[in-house]
Amino acid sequence: MSSISLASALAFFFLAYGLPAQEAKPATPTSTDTKDKDKPAEKEAPLPPDAHVAQSMQIDGKALPYTVTVSTLPVYDATGKKTGEVVVTAYTVDGEDRPVTFAFNGGPGAASVFLNLGAIGPKHLAFGEEGDSPSDPAKLTDNPGTWLDFTDLVFIDPIGTGYSRSLVTPAETKTQFYSTDNDIHYLSRIVYDWLVKNARLRSRKYLTGESYGGYRGPRITHYLQTQLGVAMNGVVLVSPYLNPEQYGNSDLSPVPWMLTLPSIAAAHLEREHKLTPEAMARVIAYTRGEYASDLLKGRSDPEATPRIVKRVAEITGLQEEFVRRAGGRLEIGAYLREVFRESGRIGSVYDSNVTGFDPYPFAPDQRTNDPILESIIAPTTTAMVDFVTRVVGWKTEARYNALSYDVNAAWDRDSRALREGAVPDLRQAVATDPKLRIVIAHGWNDLSCPFMGSVLTVDQMPLMGDPTRVAVREYSGGHMFYSRAASQAALRKDVQAMFAKH
Repeated sequence: MSSISLASALAFFFLAYGLPAQEAKPATPTSTDTKDKDKPAEKEAPLPPDAHVAQSMQIDGKALPYTVTVSTLPVYDATGKKTGEVVVTAYTVDGEDRPVTFAFNGGPGAASVFLNLGAIGPKHLAFGEEGDSPSDPAKLTDNPGTWLDFTDLVFIDPIGTGYSRSLVTPAETKTQFYSTDNDIHYLSRIVYDWLVKNARLRSRKYLTGESYGGYRGPRITHYLQTQLGVAMNGVVLVSPYLNPEQYGNSDLSPVPWMLTLPSIAAAHLEREHKLTPEAMARVIAYTRGEYASDLLKGRSDPEATPRIVKRVAEITGLQEEFVRRAGGRLEIGAYLREVFRESGRIGSVYDSNVTGFDPYPFAPDQRTNDPILESIIAPTTTAMVDFVTRVVGWKTEARYNALSYDVNAAWDRDSRALREGAVPDLRQAVATDPKLRIVIAHGWNDLSCPFMGSVLTVDQMPLMGDPTRVAVREYSGGHMFYSRAASQAALRKDVQAMFAKH
């Protein structure tokens, strides 16, 4: 991929655009150092037994009592050896016929804290918006956008994230937990084991995943359906990483540039206070039509590139000279530096209207990590550790990993399954169950997992019964669009409608 960096093309949740994992932080020894790869895992203190606490919140003017449970589920290899421990945080409400929803974040290397405290859990922490500071008090409040009033919630932290941990050597850990297929297999088994442990196999079951968790979503759903014998009623994919093949061959194919242009235009419309579904419909129509056609024409039509430059400059607000130098093909890293260059700031790949100061404004390339990533680790870690250890009483001195760079650096990115993406499993899961419903939710401003990728992907799927069974929903905001109250409320409404149908 010559024009779109590997980090952006893979769209992994916490890698900043253009920064390989080893440059995203100072070099430190990792769990995959060669000299340590065959050493047994160091003996750590046992994790605490399951802990429970009763809580209550206000939602829609009514009290909602619930129970928080932090528990550990073991992972075993094919020989029956215990190889890992997965820590799960569950929120449950008493009552008959309660559905249950399992939630994963992405990375790889991200704990589930972002969906938990940012999007759908009963407690809310403000993060990811313009002006947020990592040193702001990590104050939890009742979350008006929670899904807890209509479904129990189970947040799963994969091995190496949160408090979940491997019990085998670094080499074995990489094979068993940091590889694409094995990740799907053991996490599917965790869902199954939680259902059995809590006598919930007869409940209606749903799954939600964000970013790389959105890659996990269809694959776990299909694996559960066909291998472990557990069927999901519905799946919600939040800013998902679905189809990496869309990013290929950007020197020839117009598709990689079609994915990002609408999100760049959306950010401009938002800055102009003109962002509406109608305005975005016009942008999408241009992207699918004249823009794609003119890109394909290349030099066969001398007027094609000038038309692109003029129109792209208009819809993005970028200077025409900048767009002309790019041939109307807007490389994400260059755009994020250019759009706020005069103010000495840089936009985030997750929402280009969320900015930070650029500490290296005269460097030829971006040398700092993403501004959103730099600001969210401290508040989310502080809030989650305090809640689990003090409020729930699950006492441990183990380190909590909201975002593990070591996991991301160790991940097997060369697997065929990863290159193929999650679309084959999405299609097969929908075909297998004629009642299964999928909501694919995106923020318009997201450049790490652009909404246009899901729009194009779903439009190429065959109709399998009700055409609304697989639906793309778009909201104001970026990758974590749920940080905006209106978008979070709209997502909640759309998900409730899906639950009501199946």
